[in-house]
Amino acid sequence: MSAFTTAELEYLRTQPLMRFATASPTGKPDVAPVVFGVDGDDIVSGGFDITHTVRYRNIQSNPQATLVIDDLATTDPWSPRGIKIVGSAAIEEADGAPRFRITPHVIISWAINDTTPGIPKMERRSVR
Repeated sequence: MSAFTTAELEYLRTQPLMRFATASPTGKPDVAPVVFGVDGDDIVSGGFDITHTVRYRNIQSNPQATLVIDDLATTDPWSPRGIKIVGSAAIEEADGAPRFRITPHVIISWAINDTTPGIPKMERRSVR
């Protein structure tokens, strides 16, 4: 069974950016908008020379991450939707360059699986 539902996978494939949050060992937060892809049950993200980023240093010493992928389905009526992923992050090599692999532990989604109009219901599930 996949960590993501079919509707969540379809949604993730339509989104160009996510917000990638990490924290230093002392708890200093950092968040960055980045491109991403889905690889099986994981989220992967690379970029230009990520070894010089705060998130790279943070993941080396504190391998926890939170991701948010969201948008507005419509603005009239106001209809936010998205997915929040809490999980562990690792640095790996892909095609000769480092990238991040985030393995979900908890997935929270809203207005993705249930698209009933109105205030979206939050769906939370543990996957690891």
